[in-house]
Parts: sequence; structure tokens; C-alpha cells
Amino acid sequence: MATKNFKRVYVWELPVRVFHWLNALAITILIITGFIISNPPAVMTNHEASQQFWFGYVRKIHFISAYVMVAVMILRVYWAFVGNKFSNWRVFFPFNKKGMKNVWHVLKYDIFLQNEQSENIESFSIGHNSVATISYLVMFLLALLMMATGFAMYAPTSSWFFPKMFTWVTPLFNDNEMLIRKVHHISMWAFILFMAVHIYLVLFHDWLEGRGEASAMISGQKFVCSERVQEDIKK
Repeated sequence: MATKNFKRVYVWELPVRVFHWLNALAITILIITGFIISNPPAVMTNHEASQQFWFGYVRKIHFISAYVMVAVMILRVYWAFVGNKFSNWRVFFPFNKKGMKNVWHVLKYDIFLQNEQSENIESFSIGHNSVATISYLVMFLLALLMMATGFAMYAPTSSWFFPKMFTWVTPLFNDNEMLIRKVHHISMWAFILFMAVHIYLVLFHDWLEGRGEASAMISGQKFVCSERVQEDIKK
């Protein structure tokens, strides 16, 4: 950047930060318990197994985490209509000329590691950059698929109405439960890949730019160069 004059900007509101960490916790627990459910370890004798209900607790934790994830998704969609401009639903559809320009900037900077100083100040994002918003949109759609396949498998043994709302999913897969499980499992690996890349890029930007990228999801505030703040105010 051409300047070291940074201003503190309140970007991520408290609900967004709460949703972020609840979702991260729910997904992490879902992944761990999902691995156990798909390939349960033989750690007990028959006698010990008859005296305990450990696998049932694993499934219960998995289902509770799934409900938390669904609740967070619903609340986040709601906040996309009532929150500030950085969390607004419009930012997740950056398919205009400016959005595509930002995509190219992020690819050059993050992937090809070109010098950011050569870019126009408009290319810098105060909130999410365009590549991030597109990836979040894709992950949201993937989460819907994961939710649908997960509750479709749960529906036959559930006594609650919510999982039974997804009984229509099974016929879409020709009543092939193994195929549903495979799609659900592949979706889990997609989430693992996304989390790895997400953590890497957050730390990458935080280290190189020093704008509080990581701490922003705790404090809600980022450090943004004055020129970018002024450019954003003019809009």
C-alpha cells in the first residue's frame, strides 16, 4: 500500500461473530462425530458395550450439532436482510464488473503472490472480498445438500417432525441410502477442505497486511487504510 495511515472500522456485528463461531463449533463437532459414526472404533468388549450407550451419545451429539447448524443458517439468512452492509445478502452475489475485478485482484494476490501495491485502492475489500463471498455462497448451497441428506437418513428413526420434512430427499436418490450416505460423506470432506483454506487465507492476510483479519471475528473491528475508507464513504 502507498500509505501506513490506517483507521479502525467496525465491520462484523456481534450477531455475525456469534453465528460464525457457533457454526464453526457445530461443523467441527459434526465432522468428528461423523467420522466416528461412519467407522466406529471397536474399543469395548461385548460385555462393556452392553453396559454402555456411548455410540448412542455420539449420534445424539451429532444430531444436536446438526440442529445448531440449521438454526445458525436460518439466523444468518435473517441477518443478511437486517444487518449492516458488510453482512448484507447483496455482497454474496459479486457478479458485476467491480466484483469480477476484485476476484481477479484476489487471485493475483493470494494465488500468484503479486505485489498488492500495484492495485487500485478500489480493489481492497473492507468486508469479505469477492472470492470469499462466492466461496461462502457455494458452501451455503453445499450445507443445504448436507442438511438434506443428513436429515433424510435420520427421518426413518426420528419421532420429531423436522427430520421427517426431508423424506422427499430419499426418492431423489432412487431410495439408495448408500448413495445418500456417500453424498453426505463427500460433502463433509468439502467442508474440511474449505475450513483448511479459510484458516490459511485468514492467517495469510493477517500476517502480510496486519489489518486484524483474524481478531476481527472477536472484536468486530478491522484496520483499513484511510483512502479505502474515504472511497467507501463516497458510495
